[in-house]
Amino acid sequence: MRKPLIAGNWKMNKTAAEAAAFGEEIRPLVADVEAVEMVICPPFTALHALGARLRGSRIGLGAQNMHEAPHGAYTGEVSAAMLKEAGCGYVILGHSERRRLMGETDEQVNAKVKAALAAGLRPIVCVGESLEQRRAGETEDVVVGQVRAALRDVPQDAAAGIVIAYEPVWAIGTGETPTPDDANQVAAVIRSTLAGLFGEEAAAQVRIQYGGSVNADNIASFAAQPHIDGALVGGASLAPDSFARIVRNTEAILA
Repeated sequence: MRKPLIAGNWKMNKTAAEAAAFGEEIRPLVADVEAVEMVICPPFTALHALGARLRGSRIGLGAQNMHEAPHGAYTGEVSAAMLKEAGCGYVILGHSERRRLMGETDEQVNAKVKAALAAGLRPIVCVGESLEQRRAGETEDVVVGQVRAALRDVPQDAAAGIVIAYEPVWAIGTGETPTPDDANQVAAVIRSTLAGLFGEEAAAQVRIQYGGSVNADNIASFAAQPHIDGALVGGASLAPDSFARIVRNTEAILA
């Protein structure tokens, strides 16, 4: 059975001091959670402060992005090795905001995935369609294309270390969500695509998250779906009590 993963993506929110306070507050709220894996992905500047507060807890540390090169003249970027040294176990790659706002391409996402895996980081690879693509009936083509492009030339034995986050672009931060059944159908298509790339056994081990206006009230309906293994959470991960409720509501469906 795949262990659900609840990952908080803070985006460009919280100073180091605010992150440290969050870390102190969240620990006792989820201290006894065992059935759900948890990770928080703060801004780069808060990695050290949050990591120090989470050390020894059940909550992991992740980053929101990285460069594909190991080092070099890339002003403003960080490498996989830097994130690993900072205590990160996960890194979000290919988020729609980076694709849309920063012009990130499928080729760059693919290079980052391979660099992350080589450094021992687990990539959370984001895929999802825009509202226009959804209305045009292109959801499956878009998502399958993004999965294939992101995982091109990734070896089969690395598949289990990858997480796919299905985030319909039109649902991120809008309060709008697909039905749990619709999201599960897309997750099933993703898993079928993974089976084509890595084989059925490897595909069965890959966790597929749902993301897009996830909160404590709707998480159970998504996490209960057979192909959905947790969530990539945005705004609802910024408050300790909200994040804890999401985790516990996910855990409750496993009882």
